[in-house]
Amino acid sequence: MHYAISTIFVALPAEQQLRTFAKPLRALLVKRLHTLHTCPRPPGIAKLDGMDHLYRIREGDYRIIYAIREKDLIVLAIKNGAYVNRRTGS
Repeated sequence: MHYAISTIFVALPAEQQLRTFAKPLRALLVKRLHTLHTCPRPPGIAKLDGMDHLYRIREGDYRIIYAIREKDLIVLAIKNGAYVNRRTGS
């Protein structure tokens, strides 16, 4: 079920992470957050296993972790998703 979000809250840790990014990247991520306002569960999201109401969406190498509570969206973290493959070490 898709419905519009009334408010997007950015948790303090996510806000601090966002402030560390260069202005063009920050603008891109904020634009992506605004798209979640009208469609909080767009194609390509992943619901986090074992976590009720937690979702992850990708924007380039970055991951936005957020929760949906009724008509509110809460951004919990914005992380760089580039990582070393633990199986191959590359």
